[in-house]
Amino acid sequence: MLRTSFTKITRPALLSRTFATTSRAMGAGDTGAPPKTGGQGDAFQRREKAQEDFAIRQREKEKLLALRQKLREQQDHLQKLSDHIDEITKDQGGEHN
Repeated sequence: MLRTSFTKITRPALLSRTFATTSRAMGAGDTGAPPKTGGQGDAFQRREKAQEDFAIRQREKEKLLALRQKLREQQDHLQKLSDHIDEITKDQGGEHN
């Protein structure tokens, strides 16, 4: 009886055990490692940064073009509504343009 109660007590402790892991560290001269002086880094890092910046600019350009297209569509729609309102008011004997 005593033995079964000990196993019930110790079992939750085994299941809740956490495992520690270490983070991966790069050496000072490794490719992709941050420079010690905080400068621009090696050619690989500069190229990667340039590619990322280019991709970001391309996405922003695409978003801007899409917004301009939506703006044109909205302006066309507003112009059609304005023309329709003018047409209705002329038929009703309202404004005389």
